[in-house]
Amino acid sequence: MNKPLITLACGLALTLAGCAELPPRQQDAVTQLRFIGEQRLPWHMRYQGTLVGGLSGIDYDAANDEWVMICDDRSQHNPARYYRARLAFDQHAFTSVQLTGVTTMRQPDGSAYPSKEAYRPGVGAVPDLEALRVDPRDASIWYASEGDARLGLDPFVRHAARDGRFVAGLPLPPLFTVAQDQRSGPRNNEAFEGLSFSPDGNSLWASLEGPLYQDGPLPDPTHGAASRITHFSRDGKVLGQYVYPLDAIPARPGPGMASNNGISEILAIGDSKLLVLERAGVQGADGGYQTFVRLHEIDTAHATDVQHTQSLKAASYTPVRKRLVLDLATLGLPVIDNLEGIAFGPRLANGHASLVLVSDDNFNQAQVTQFLLFEVLP
Repeated sequence: MNKPLITLACGLALTLAGCAELPPRQQDAVTQLRFIGEQRLPWHMRYQGTLVGGLSGIDYDAANDEWVMICDDRSQHNPARYYRARLAFDQHAFTSVQLTGVTTMRQPDGSAYPSKEAYRPGVGAVPDLEALRVDPRDASIWYASEGDARLGLDPFVRHAARDGRFVAGLPLPPLFTVAQDQRSGPRNNEAFEGLSFSPDGNSLWASLEGPLYQDGPLPDPTHGAASRITHFSRDGKVLGQYVYPLDAIPARPGPGMASNNGISEILAIGDSKLLVLERAGVQGADGGYQTFVRLHEIDTAHATDVQHTQSLKAASYTPVRKRLVLDLATLGLPVIDNLEGIAFGPRLANGHASLVLVSDDNFNQAQVTQFLLFEVLP
């Protein structure tokens, strides 16, 4: 496979620790990414009695030299879970992805998450797990769910042991409570999609995929939208909340067909800087989807803190500064699928950083589970 050199008009520097060290935390400037290669997992692959797919988040567990990947199966095929894997690569080639384990996520009472059909109102929650991160302090797992507005289930962020046992839930402000009248709170399937620890590991960032009801309409091919990214302390205090300006959907869907655009993942690289995966899906007249994915760098340093702003519709605020790092279409790959995860990995032999993206195939035969590997050049 060709390995194009992509020059980026941006300023972030990525340095990575080796397998025996912690992953990189503070980043400053990057001017170039070099695409190394792609790996895929087969559709409907089976592993330890589970159906593999729906990989919606990825992170590198440096303490165990493994990758972790959350699955967004809503306990339809198997109980909600995350996978562990070894990714074999160097600066010349990306050679394999090998699963090494699967772990069932547990609710506070110790039970597995129920499917929608098995759910009983007021007892547990139907999962829609879209992001996970390895805790830099002890290699435990933090993960986020979009909830289900149609069932009256709020989104959440939870902390789990490596074996999936519930440890704690992150307290959330009322802003993230779903409302049946659809006048406020998260839209269905537009809640927590991104999660990241800060570089020092003392706080977390969480991003909504799209705007809250009170913040305005969803993006369309003519207009963008406003989505919120929130900075939390580890005990749930809101340290800041900022507006991310979503782009307009980059193409028009076929007649009567669907389209969307939103944040699919975030990765903190500095005290106020993050990488943001912005992903759009546009359905053509034939019913097939084309995916558009752009990687942006944002800076919250001069943005307005909107944590006390109940509605953005008529509010005056300064959004985050946003700069395009990479349009994935420029790679020239046959397919850019529904990329929903991004993480730094171990240092390459030449000392440069590695960066991995993963796609969610939605358990759909027309899509792929895709891993993309990059070298970050100084």
